[in-house]
Amino acid sequence: MKHLLNLLAAIALLVWGTQLVRTGILRVFGANLRHVLARSISNRYTAALSGIGVTALVQSSTATALIVSAFVAQGLVLLPLALAVMLGADIGTSLMAVVFSFDLSWLSPLFIFVGVVLFISRQSSPAGRFGRILIGLGLMLLALRLVSEATGVLTKAPAIKTLLASLSSDLLLEIFVGALLSIVSYSSLAIVLLTATLASSGVVPPDVALGLVLGANLGSGVLAVLTTTRSPIEARQVPLGNLVFKILGVLVAMPLIGLWLRYLRPYLGDVTTMVVMFHLGFNILVAMIFIGLTAPVARMVMRWLPKPEKTVVAGRPHHLDPSALATPSLAISCAAREALHQADLVETMMVGMLAVIKNNDLRLAEELRKLDDSVDELYSAIKYYLTKISREALAEEESRRWTDIISFTINMEQVGDIIERILLDIEDKKIRTGRSFSEAGMAEICELHARLTDNLRLGMSVFLNGNVRDAQKLLEEKARFRDLERAYAASHLLRLTDNTVQSIETSSLHIDLISDLKRINSHICSIAYPILDSAGALTPSRQRQLALTEGP
Repeated sequence: MKHLLNLLAAIALLVWGTQLVRTGILRVFGANLRHVLARSISNRYTAALSGIGVTALVQSSTATALIVSAFVAQGLVLLPLALAVMLGADIGTSLMAVVFSFDLSWLSPLFIFVGVVLFISRQSSPAGRFGRILIGLGLMLLALRLVSEATGVLTKAPAIKTLLASLSSDLLLEIFVGALLSIVSYSSLAIVLLTATLASSGVVPPDVALGLVLGANLGSGVLAVLTTTRSPIEARQVPLGNLVFKILGVLVAMPLIGLWLRYLRPYLGDVTTMVVMFHLGFNILVAMIFIGLTAPVARMVMRWLPKPEKTVVAGRPHHLDPSALATPSLAISCAAREALHQADLVETMMVGMLAVIKNNDLRLAEELRKLDDSVDELYSAIKYYLTKISREALAEEESRRWTDIISFTINMEQVGDIIERILLDIEDKKIRTGRSFSEAGMAEICELHARLTDNLRLGMSVFLNGNVRDAQKLLEEKARFRDLERAYAASHLLRLTDNTVQSIETSSLHIDLISDLKRINSHICSIAYPILDSAGALTPSRQRQLALTEGP
């Protein structure tokens, strides 16, 4: 019993080490990995090569699947190219299995010692995160040695021999067990390394080990599908297509196990090398067969999982992918994209507001006020999503972006609330009373509205791109808009002294309206503050204003 517990503990340590390495690399290089993938996916061959490189670092084809799936969901990558990336990703993780198959146990104490020192001394810095990666690598190497030692004792137990003998008679059972272990451990790499170690110790026969390897590959495909079940349809298409490749690949490889053992085993040396090379050979074979079939498979997957019809609205979060939370830099991008969706709804409200003022359209006013509920729901959803992102896992730039997104969504939510109040005032004080603005007053409102709409679009651009020059321009618009509001308030008072009837009837509404438009503009222009503050371009007075968080 003691030896069995030792084996289980060693397996758990192997899985945990793999998790530490994967999450550590994603935290240190997550944003860069996304840029590498985004820039290198020009055709299916470069896409496959980028998949090999990224996955060799991350040590998880599932993590690569989540990143690429998010790209497809955002419309940045076509599905056939994403499937090519996944073919390369499977080769990348099998290459890491080959590397770990060598006896590197002597590095384990060094990696763990250096990693712990870095992690404890500089935990929140990139060096501390790199220390986390070293700890994971050290634990993986240590775990492989412990697995080998524990299995050496267990091979002598009659009960264990009887249990393992049952696997040797059924290839489908071996594949099922390998797939199940891969899903439970969340790592096909860990299961392949474990299988190679067990085979080298004589715990499992070579043919059983190869069946378990096929199962581990199949399990990684199923795991990616399960992980993205709550994601948008576009994101679910990538792992489903990759699972199709794996299923067909397993069907092709099953009859080849005997040939591999008969003709290639003598040239591959020890059993460990034979197992990991079979894993690598399987994924290379799958890539060679299906690299030219990514487009047909993509079409088939799109028929199975068709994109839903685009509807206008509203509150349902379209881009807040729960599976992306495991990759903080990717989750930040999802939140930013959803924040822009929120801003699009605010723009719809703003554009429609002028139509209500001009045409006295009560039905449109009601529809626009309902949109504010959607804006509020999106704000709550984005805020909740961001709170689930580990702040410790974010780099300094990503942490600033996290704050920028929160600030942006708050401003958009407040703008939506102001527009809703304006619409209610228009209904109560203008439409239902049958009043109208003077021709000059309406021209002033149209001018302010046009500037406001332009500033909102500029603010969305500043939020998206972080351009300092545009941020400065947006801040300049705040002063111009304030001066214009004062000038129009004064001209309205002049019309009152001239006893303009329409101006007298709508005086209170007119003054309140242009004041509310100024408040909206202030919220929009505040988008520029974080950008300019990060660039050191804020004046001292603006810095004090930002620090005191004064209202607009």
